[in-house]
Amino acid sequence: MYLKKIDGPRAVRLPDGTMMTRADLPPAETERWVASRKLAVVRGVRFGLITEAQAIELYGLSEEELAEWMSAAKTFGKNGLKATHVQSRRQL
Repeated sequence: MYLKKIDGPRAVRLPDGTMMTRADLPPAETERWVASRKLAVVRGVRFGLITEAQAIELYGLSEEELAEWMSAAKTFGKNGLKATHVQSRRQL
């Protein structure tokens, strides 16, 4: 079996004991960002699977967008990453 050389770990253990691998990250071509895909990227960055710079480059995100995802996930969890939740926070 051939393993492609990559920078960084191939898998990390999350605080709940589960493993997250690079296969758990959304594809680079992702256009429709639902909360579960955003959360996968946030977890990947937060637990060291990929760096912020790698996430920004791989997914074509801005630094502000990724920072907003990180903040929303930390404060509100998966629900904070839903578009309807973002809209309701803007109205306040």
